[in-house]
Amino acid sequence: MLRTRALVLFSSSGKALLHPVNRSHLRPSPFHKSHSCLGKISSMSSSANSSSVVLPMSNDQREEVGLLDAVDDVHGGVIVELKGSMDCKTFVSSLRASLSHWRQQGIRGVWIKLPIELSHLVQPAVQEGFCYHHAEPTYLMLVYWIPASENTLPINATHRVGIGAFVMNEKREVLVVQEKCGILRGSGIWKFPTGVLEQGEDIFAGAIREVKEETGIDTDFLEVLAFRQNHGAFFGKSDLFFVCMLRPRSSEIHKQESEIEAAAWMPIEEFAAQPFVKKHELLKYILDLGLAKADRNYSGFTPLSISSAFSEKLSFLYLNSRGL
Repeated sequence: MLRTRALVLFSSSGKALLHPVNRSHLRPSPFHKSHSCLGKISSMSSSANSSSVVLPMSNDQREEVGLLDAVDDVHGGVIVELKGSMDCKTFVSSLRASLSHWRQQGIRGVWIKLPIELSHLVQPAVQEGFCYHHAEPTYLMLVYWIPASENTLPINATHRVGIGAFVMNEKREVLVVQEKCGILRGSGIWKFPTGVLEQGEDIFAGAIREVKEETGIDTDFLEVLAFRQNHGAFFGKSDLFFVCMLRPRSSEIHKQESEIEAAAWMPIEEFAAQPFVKKHELLKYILDLGLAKADRNYSGFTPLSISSAFSEKLSFLYLNSRGL
């Protein structure tokens, strides 16, 4: 829902007070400096024009300050998604009025989704106490905690999700690749196809896609055999790596020219004999798990489509159905 009109009080001198604005509560960034926002004041964009307050100025003039459009989140906060054009001075005036209004309403967290086209508003938002939360190619998410109590807003995503694919044919040959880039470039080491999931991609779909992209082989997903958690992997983020077993549906290899130096079907004994495999525990366990599944009835986790009481979207529960 859109916020309602804010309350404005006036001092005996006629000065406008956005009650109870207390700049000490705005917690400016440690990078705060007294910079002025340049640029001609333009009319408010439609996203900041839902309601406004009128402030008295000198010479009996009045200035209308629009509040920022916001929608409630489910945790007692608001989300502002800025659109259109806005100059720094207009933005700061609306932001201060909105913060005062939200504070009176008991709002806790404020999220501002700032599109890349409005990147000039990052500095004034930070100077008003906002912090970075996360960034995507087209926007930056800023966040502000209003109460004096402990900040309970969720932090940015902590993990990256990757897959490793164990694909073995009827000849007991495993599908392996040599990387054209990365830490193993030029080493001559054969490894299993691996990759990182795309946003919104399921584990089983990502495994099928990565094998297809790197080798041209079509596969059916069988199971998640195991997963590994690692910390401090990519720009300080943690990493979840899912070991997946897939069944090949084709045999002719067409390697990915941009990332793969070579791809092949290799006898599993030859792969296991590589010195690198003997030293690298993760590869040894992937090999052991794949063979356990193929030869000794090891049971991993298969995806089961499930519904939710909170959303119409289906999701997947990975489970071992043995004994259910």
